[in-house]
Amino acid sequence: MRREPPVTDPFVRMYHVSKSYMAGTFALHDVSLEVDRGEFVFLTGPSGAGKTTLLKLLFAAERPSEGQIILRGRNITRLREYGIPALRRRIGVVFQDFKLLGHRSVEENVGMALEVRGTPPREIRSRVFRVLKQVGLQHRRYHRAEALSGGEQQRVALARALVNDPELLLADEPTGNLDPELTLEIMDLIASAGARGTTVVVATHDLSLIDRYAKRTLHLEAGCVKRDAGAAAISA
Repeated sequence: MRREPPVTDPFVRMYHVSKSYMAGTFALHDVSLEVDRGEFVFLTGPSGAGKTTLLKLLFAAERPSEGQIILRGRNITRLREYGIPALRRRIGVVFQDFKLLGHRSVEENVGMALEVRGTPPREIRSRVFRVLKQVGLQHRRYHRAEALSGGEQQRVALARALVNDPELLLADEPTGNLDPELTLEIMDLIASAGARGTTVVVATHDLSLIDRYAKRTLHLEAGCVKRDAGAAAISA
């Protein structure tokens, strides 16, 4: 019988985690790893390797079929539905397809998470302006999201993920549709968040980014961690 994992450090621990969508097939299979607070980790591997599934499990968008996930000392696999919104307030997520509301302004898109939390309007405007300034878009805050370029939309998506000062930032192929110059701009912004103490996990196919930023890299294949270039994965 496998022992229960401890519910203390590190910041993230996945303990014998599997995710199956169909009987006999696994998007993730028996993954055990840990990520320290403030660590920056790349996830890489071919399409279908399980990168997006791993991120979804950390965001509680999916539940594991087996295993335990400990986040900030809490076992989120046992989290009830009503507890998920509170968990997500501590997590920023950047999606590959942005998921912006095109007819709403940049300011409205970024401030939505704060509005849901009941943050006073004056504080929302202040925090949104501050984070838009970080990504170089304060001058576009009243423009509709659909009027922006792809690179600008991606920066809005990043600003939305950062406006809550998240403890954990998850990014799924955040530069997949951008040209090389914009790719580096976005990655520098993500790296800056990591430098300020945010724990960062980025899924990417771009090996040049992995070489450039020289961070710990987990290589996934067929739902399994095949290589951990950096701090070692937990032994099964």
